[in-house]
Amino acid sequence: MLFISTSGALGRYVQLPVPVTIASRAGLAFLFLMLYCKWKKISFHIEKRDRPVLFLGGILMGVHWLTYFYALQFSNVAIGMLSMFTYPIITALLEPLILKTSFQRIHFVLGLLVLGGIYLLAPDFDSGNSHIIAVGLGVFSAVAYALRNIILKSRAAHYNGSMMMTYQTGIVGFILAPVFFMYNIEAISDQWPALLTLALFTTAIGHTLFLNCFKHFSITTVSILSSIQPIYGILIGIVFLSEIPSWTTVMGGILILSSVVIESVRSYK
Repeated sequence: MLFISTSGALGRYVQLPVPVTIASRAGLAFLFLMLYCKWKKISFHIEKRDRPVLFLGGILMGVHWLTYFYALQFSNVAIGMLSMFTYPIITALLEPLILKTSFQRIHFVLGLLVLGGIYLLAPDFDSGNSHIIAVGLGVFSAVAYALRNIILKSRAAHYNGSMMMTYQTGIVGFILAPVFFMYNIEAISDQWPALLTLALFTTAIGHTLFLNCFKHFSITTVSILSSIQPIYGILIGIVFLSEIPSWTTVMGGILILSSVVIESVRSYK
């Protein structure tokens, strides 16, 4: 979660068109992951019946990244990250419908707790058109992310997480490759350190570890546990972007962290 939470600050820091940023992120992460899989001798074989699911997972991952980074550009780290973090609630509602698992009321309650924390962290959602657009994009990104996680849950036990992320980043990078000919990319030479960090730490390492969590927890549990990401994101924003949180941000963080602790204790028991 710490690795993935760097996406907020990096998404604000990189000064490139969003499609170029995501295409670069996906392409570089694909190279890192492919080399790692080769080094560890991880098989790239995918059963024929699983290929459409993995491809759809890659598409949803690309949609999630694009809309999330646009949300960050329209607002700030807090609003961009926190509007996207409606996805634990969306996951809790969708997982029983898609995977036919039993609905647990506690997940809905904890989702509401997270939502309350989000409201306190970013209470000015309606303070301008750009913020409204950012929240809309963030929620749409959350839907794509929730769907991607749910459909890959049933496959996570059968395949290595690094291998699955290799395919997904490859799909995103391939589909977005034309953007390098559509946008002015002269500034990309100055953005390589941030892009490499985004590709290696946030994507290759962070998302691979995240996928491997699916082997041990339900999607809803992982979603709620990952709600600590905004806390990490805000701390990173303080250090690197000098964004000092208000008291409402602190209170919202306490609510979100409380839901994480409650679900952690439940999962352990």
